[in-house]
Amino acid sequence: MPAVARVSICAAVLAGATVLAGSPTAWADIVPGGEGTGSETQVEGGKGDQTVSATAGAVVYDRSKNGSGASVGPVATATNWTPPACYYAPRYTPEQLKKAKEPVWEAESTGYQWDAQQRDKYVNGHPYKDFNKEKAGKGYFWDSYVTPGREGDPGALDCNEDAFWVDTGDDPPADIPQAITPEVLAQLAYAEIRVPTTEVELRPAGATKVNLPTWAWLDATDFKPVSVTASVPLLGVEATTTAEPVSVKIDPGTADAQTFPASGVCEAVNGTIGEPYARGKAEKTPPCGVKYLRASGNGSYQLKATVTWKIHWTGTGVAGEQPLPDGDFGGEQDIVVQEIQAVNR
Repeated sequence: MPAVARVSICAAVLAGATVLAGSPTAWADIVPGGEGTGSETQVEGGKGDQTVSATAGAVVYDRSKNGSGASVGPVATATNWTPPACYYAPRYTPEQLKKAKEPVWEAESTGYQWDAQQRDKYVNGHPYKDFNKEKAGKGYFWDSYVTPGREGDPGALDCNEDAFWVDTGDDPPADIPQAITPEVLAQLAYAEIRVPTTEVELRPAGATKVNLPTWAWLDATDFKPVSVTASVPLLGVEATTTAEPVSVKIDPGTADAQTFPASGVCEAVNGTIGEPYARGKAEKTPPCGVKYLRASGNGSYQLKATVTWKIHWTGTGVAGEQPLPDGDFGGEQDIVVQEIQAVNR
C-alpha cells in the first residue's frame, strides 16, 4: 500500500473526540454495536441533515454533493482496480464484545476447541484479560465489516482477523492493510460516487443527414464535479472523493461515419465538453461531433457517448489531492440518418 495510506490518525482521533464531546448531536449514540446489537453502528439519517446517511458499519457517508436524479449510476474503473470489499474499523466496547461472544460460547455452536481458543484470547489474558475491561473508555475492539453491496464478493473474505484492540490515539496495526485510514475511506467513497447518464446534445435537431456534420456537446448543468465524503465519527477522520468530467468518447455505432476529432475523444476545455451548435454552423466542422456517411435505412444507429471522469481525493492529515483510477460511464441514443433529398427541375 502506498505510503500515503498509513497517514497517522492519532491527532485526528483526539481532535475528533473533542468535537464529538461538544457537539449538540447525540454522538454518544454512535458507538460500536449501536443499540446493543454488537454488530452495527447506528446513525439516524435525518438528524439535522437529510443528506447524511449511515451504512452498516462504522463509516458514515455524506452524499449531498453526489450526482442525483433518475439517470445516474456508478463509474466503472478504466483498470481492474476496485474499492475494498471489506475493512476493519471500531466495532465493540469491552462490554459489547463480551455480550457478542459469551452467548456463542454457551451455545457451543462453534466447537469446544475454537471456543477455548477464543476464551483464552479475550478472557484469560492471551493477550486480553476479561475482554480488556481495564481499558474501557480508552479504545475499542476493531473488527471487520463488509462494504455494502459487496456481500457476495470473494474479496469480502479477505478480512479474516479476529477482533483486535486499538487504544484511543493509536494507529491500527501496520500489517492489516484493510484497517480504516483516510485512503481506505476515499476508496469506499469512490464506490458511492454516482454520475449522470451520458446523453449528448446533438444539432441540427431531428434526423441527421448523410455527409452533414452533427455537432455534439454536453449540458454543463449536468456534467459537473460530484463528490462523496466518507467518515468515521469515532475517530474524527474523513476523506472526500471527487469525480470530475474530463472528456467524452463518441462511438457513432457504425464504421460508415467520421468523428470529430478523428479519435472520437472530445476533451474538456474550460469546463465544457464540445461546443453548442449555433445557427449558420451546419456545414462547418464541429470541435466535437460526427458525420455519417451512409443512411440508417429503416432503422437507426446506436451512438454511444462515454464520459471519462478524473477521480481524486483529499482527507484528514493528507496534503493536497491524491489520485484514484479514472472512471467511465456512458449511455446510448438512437440516431436516424437520412439521405439528403435533391429536387430535379
